[in-house]
Amino acid sequence: MKDSAAERGVKEDIIKSNFTENWGRFLLKMPSLLLGLFLFAVGVVANLYSDLGTAPWTVLHVGLSKITALSLGQTSQLVGFIVLVIGWGLGIPPGLSTFANMYLIGYFIDLIMIWKILPMPGDLMGRYAMLLFSVAMIGVASLFYMRVQLGAGPRDGLMVGLVSKLDRPVSTIRTAIEVTVLVIGFLLGGPVGIGTLVNALLMGPAVQASFRLGGFNAKSEQINLYKLANCLSGREELP
Repeated sequence: MKDSAAERGVKEDIIKSNFTENWGRFLLKMPSLLLGLFLFAVGVVANLYSDLGTAPWTVLHVGLSKITALSLGQTSQLVGFIVLVIGWGLGIPPGLSTFANMYLIGYFIDLIMIWKILPMPGDLMGRYAMLLFSVAMIGVASLFYMRVQLGAGPRDGLMVGLVSKLDRPVSTIRTAIEVTVLVIGFLLGGPVGIGTLVNALLMGPAVQASFRLGGFNAKSEQINLYKLANCLSGREELP
């Protein structure tokens, strides 16, 4: 049965209202997203500058950068793109933040290093302080870019896709990914040390603490590009 003219008019009014409100919400999310990705890059560079060993993915990125003509940021972008494609192939559609994460973190890493935004610590105490600063910074950064709910990072998409396909616990899949990445990165000459262990032990609590202080529920829906398109056209409500 076809909708009456009045019903069609009401639906069109709802779509127009959603269109305006959703675009307003979307644009208000952009500063938080960009700030989060920039702070994440700050955390990565600080982790590297501590010279005590880095998180597994950075170990891989540094290792790859040593055997290619790519910068650390470009290597991060390349790996992020490959992981994004694999995650998408496993049935996890990316969101806008997924692409932003893949490209902008690498871009900001190179910018921070070229502009020498962060100092190089001069003694062991300073290096440990830089390591702890990096963990805290990545925790805060995760809050800023995740709370916009426009998609998780490429590596999270890969993890979720493998969990779905292999029917294994998240902890098992996450550990397998991290160990695999770490071993490959180490074999390529990436920096492994006490900092790698510190990242493994403290990164999760740092992110969780940031989410709690920021009042963000980690289980909140992260919308993919398909749903975002519907939201920005006014057909669905943007969270």
